[in-house]
Amino acid sequence: MGRRRVSVARRLPRPAELWSYLRPPATTVRPRRLARAASIADLRELARRRVPRAVFDYVDGAAETETSLTRARAAFADVEFRPRVLRDVSAVDPSTTLLGRPSALPIVFAPTGFTRMMHVAGEPAVAGAAAGLGIPYALSTMGTTTPEALAEAVPGGERWFQLYLGRDRPAAAKLVDRAAASGFSTLVLTVDTATSGARLRDVRNGMTVPPSLTPRTLLDMATHPGWWFNVLTTEPLGFASVDPTGAAFGDVVGDLLDPALTFEDLAALRRSWTGPLVVKGVQTVEDARAVVDLGADAIVLSNHGGRQLDRAPTPLEWLPEAVAEVGDRTEIYVDGGVLGGADVVAAVALGARAVLVGRAYLYGLMAGGRAGVEHAGRILREDVVRTMTLLGVTSVAELNPDLVRFRKGQR
Repeated sequence: MGRRRVSVARRLPRPAELWSYLRPPATTVRPRRLARAASIADLRELARRRVPRAVFDYVDGAAETETSLTRARAAFADVEFRPRVLRDVSAVDPSTTLLGRPSALPIVFAPTGFTRMMHVAGEPAVAGAAAGLGIPYALSTMGTTTPEALAEAVPGGERWFQLYLGRDRPAAAKLVDRAAASGFSTLVLTVDTATSGARLRDVRNGMTVPPSLTPRTLLDMATHPGWWFNVLTTEPLGFASVDPTGAAFGDVVGDLLDPALTFEDLAALRRSWTGPLVVKGVQTVEDARAVVDLGADAIVLSNHGGRQLDRAPTPLEWLPEAVAEVGDRTEIYVDGGVLGGADVVAAVALGARAVLVGRAYLYGLMAGGRAGVEHAGRILREDVVRTMTLLGVTSVAELNPDLVRFRKGQR
């Protein structure tokens, strides 16, 4: 038997119906390339095309075989959510408090070095986006903007300052005083940098700060003229807070990373700094206990995004152990491998107070300056709210270990 032909009634479309197809989407107020980015992964791809390879790889890469970074992403991928249904989730509030201060999300924009290398807008763009989002931003000692300049550029918002307690202790103390005088509320001491990690992408790319003019970089000029124009027509890249003399890059880093740093130095810093103190780079329960005993108000379970010791502990995996050990005495944050709001929700459900995000906003910065960072923030917020809604919770306080588990047999 042959197939019967189905008759379809046809008509001309009404003008109002045509308009619904032709009208521009609301997102066109943003640059078109950003409007098309629906995820942090999309922003990463945009960033890869818009900056020189050495710059992208500096952000995207990790140490040695990059095993630590791969494991961090795998740990988040192995999380299985256990949603609750038939709950009223018509109003979801993703806000929380961090160190006694309100935060619109359980997210902190992490400290990152050389930020103006990613985009000429630099740290003020990131701090401004964080302030607009209602979350803290931490300025790095290795930043390309001074604490004073950042406070002037972005007078609002919650500002933290990340410290490398280098060989020159008096200079470090003066830097801390400058941050305090500029209104930075919280000090973040990084403790996992006895020396620099072997970041092989940077070595292979011949990356220097500021960039060197070589045959490879001259070729990059042809393919990324906008980036190079910005670099060549603005102040030279350097450590704005600690390098007023234009010293060699390696010499400055060598002075900032002190292999002689000990718990005694942390104790001394705790005595001198009266505000909240966060210790970043804790990687074992034993060190977590010791750091909290010395008065840390919060710790960051971190292997530096996989950029220091390769095959270091994966923060998300041992988060529950850390929470059981010191979670009643300090706030616990996590970083490394966070590329979406679902990652944030998973970490908080497993016991983290908040998550530090670095690469995710840097992809946005490279893709589109401040607008790109703001777009990354919107993506993260929408991800968090959607994930909470589908989990059946209406507040961050409701996130708990009953809602998540690592896939059976994987952990």
